[in-house]
Amino acid sequence: MPRGTRRLGERGRSGPFALWAIVTVAVAALVAGTIVVISTMRDDAGPPATASASPRPESPVVPTQGASATPADCATSLVAKLPIEQQAAQLLMIGTAIDSPGGAVATIQKYHIGGIFLAGRSSASAATMRQAIAQLQDAARKNGGLALQIGIDQEGGQVQTLKGADFPAIPTAVSQGKLDAAALKTQTAEWAARLKGIGVTIDLAPVADVVPADVGKSNPPIGGFERQYGTTPDPVAEDVATVVAAIQGAGVQTTLKHFPGLGRVRANTDTSTGARDDLTTVDDPALKPFATGISAGSAAVMISSAAYPKLDPQNVAAFSPAIVTDLLRGKMGFDGLVLSDDLGAAQAVSAVPLGQRAVRFIRAGGDMVLSVRLQDAGPMTEALVAAAKSDPAFAARITQSATRVIRSKLAAGLVSC
Repeated sequence: MPRGTRRLGERGRSGPFALWAIVTVAVAALVAGTIVVISTMRDDAGPPATASASPRPESPVVPTQGASATPADCATSLVAKLPIEQQAAQLLMIGTAIDSPGGAVATIQKYHIGGIFLAGRSSASAATMRQAIAQLQDAARKNGGLALQIGIDQEGGQVQTLKGADFPAIPTAVSQGKLDAAALKTQTAEWAARLKGIGVTIDLAPVADVVPADVGKSNPPIGGFERQYGTTPDPVAEDVATVVAAIQGAGVQTTLKHFPGLGRVRANTDTSTGARDDLTTVDDPALKPFATGISAGSAAVMISSAAYPKLDPQNVAAFSPAIVTDLLRGKMGFDGLVLSDDLGAAQAVSAVPLGQRAVRFIRAGGDMVLSVRLQDAGPMTEALVAAAKSDPAFAARITQSATRVIRSKLAAGLVSC
């Protein structure tokens, strides 16, 4: 596999941190020699930090109009107003063909889903895409609904959804990895600004997987398409930190993928049930790019659907509490948005009934179920609702994840209190 000389340069600066809302009111009045001081109040953003192996930054937050509530309180308040059916639907990011996104309007209005994934490839103009995404958001907000997370795969190379005059070709991650840190940051910010300009809110990038040099293109999902920034953890971690800072600095959220890593598998989860990594452990050096991306403030992490026997001999990652809750949430301290890889068309999960794929992912600790197929919105929502109505503990899990989804929308400026 082609490998370029690693660049010399400083590692990218950390991504955006939370904006803390501090309201200070001090009124002093001298009445009969007595000074009355109205006390100072401070609002903290988000829950208290917990001990973890990696430092966890607070989620980036936009200020709400005229509100003194913390973002966590705002998200909790918004979720509390939703019936369980709409809470469950917030946990879905459903695909629609990017060349005809208007086809998703009826599904959005019927199920009040939380996000739309723009699937496929398009050379449409920025103006056309901006109008189409605005139409989707209008449908979501109709009758008091919540705005959508709009996701896209805009990595570069063969994984670039939007191309054309308004969206110039982005090099593969292998080529990006040969840039110095300053050039990588500048170019990534420019690519992300184009997404921000049309209304995309979350890029399903960057790839944090490490593909060892002796594996290379024998790794079909990543190495085969040169989607990796490098062959060893440290330089990949540096690039991931730079890219997270650049994309989120341009106003688009990032997604680290595919946790806990697809760089060693010899099969593609989209087309095979045989994707398996027999090496990765809880202390694996290849986890460093994910830890670094989390420290850089990435809004989201995507979970792979491969098997990792040393982490969980029973379940693929997407259905594994040991991987999602114990490792990612617990050991690595991530409290942001956890997305699945595709749980609709992917062969890796084809043995599990469609609705149960959503239930099992949420039960494992995930927050937002991705399916590339529009028709999966109904069965997945219905399965989540049925499980919630029969199990109070699962209903509480739905509420917890819906709150994280809303927190991500607050951070993106999509909703307010």
